[in-house]
Amino acid sequence: MKRRSARILILLTVLTAMSIGLLTCTAHPAAAYDQSPQYGQGRFHNPASMRSNGVVRTLGVLWRFLFDKPADATPLAPIPVQRLTRQALLAAPNDSLWRLGHSTMLLKLDGHFWLTDPVFSERVSPFSFMGPKRFHAPPLSIDELPEITGVIISHDHYDHLDHDAVLALAPKVQHFVTALGVGDRLLAWGVPQEKITQLDWWQETRVQGLKVAATPAQHFSGRSLSDGNRTLWASWVIDTGSTRIFFSGDSGYFDGFAKIGERYGPFDLAMVETGAYDADWPDVHMQPEQSLQAHLDVRGKVMMPIHNGTFDLALHPWTEPFERITALAAEQGVVLTAPKMGERLDIREPAPSTQWWREGQPVRE
Repeated sequence: MKRRSARILILLTVLTAMSIGLLTCTAHPAAAYDQSPQYGQGRFHNPASMRSNGVVRTLGVLWRFLFDKPADATPLAPIPVQRLTRQALLAAPNDSLWRLGHSTMLLKLDGHFWLTDPVFSERVSPFSFMGPKRFHAPPLSIDELPEITGVIISHDHYDHLDHDAVLALAPKVQHFVTALGVGDRLLAWGVPQEKITQLDWWQETRVQGLKVAATPAQHFSGRSLSDGNRTLWASWVIDTGSTRIFFSGDSGYFDGFAKIGERYGPFDLAMVETGAYDADWPDVHMQPEQSLQAHLDVRGKVMMPIHNGTFDLALHPWTEPFERITALAAEQGVVLTAPKMGERLDIREPAPSTQWWREGQPVRE
């Protein structure tokens, strides 16, 4: 009874905070976005119309999260994490990648370090005391990271844009490359303007010889009920000239993946969202079958499933995304790699998955 009452209190706290605008909402210079084909009537839009859940369905989903979660939505034993050190990173060869958790990847390309969607906080929430909590600690702290040439941020949701991590990283990061509007959030948080580059879909920039291109995604944005879609969301192309990587960010399945493949493919490695899916949000997150098709559409050589294994963000068992995509890839002859957190991956010759998510977990009947 006490646990149920606590959950109801959490629900009321979240709803009250969101309704009265306690969650930070940054005003953005809308005039700066007027040239974007994705922008209109004060907000960014997907090319295809999205299903609106509405208030009642949204409350229903939140209720399911609080009171109808399966027991195995979180690990039943600690998951394996390989600890990292700055010395190991500096000594590693080029074309190395380390998964730090969820959609946070550390890449070493042409002697430079890059991060995607760096999230290091204990919870992905506007509150420090509640919200989805990490299954595992990051393989290393922000203080232990070497100097970072660039950080790529796909969109502004809490599990991709970590306020505290951005502020801690800012002194050691040369460039933040973001989707249009997200850079204005960083600017409002105190990141120097000269460090920020904001891109619309199909726009490119070069940093230390590396090409970064913002490409379409089918998703949404916002950090409160009052700022929905005020910033853009994007997938990304990372190209050294000899190594080409796709980073999906968050997206539902759409025809944009094929267009990305036509313009920028093939990719040595495609990091594709595979996790935190549900029948109630089919337009903005992919089922594993769709994730595999997105990989094929962008013309990836090796698929790496991401957006899983770190936070409890859906109602499926936490291992389900790994199990389903592994089976699907085997059926279709797709090369799949899913390194454990902190394990070094050779982007050019990635090792096959070891099914680490089963290690130490009780066998379910």
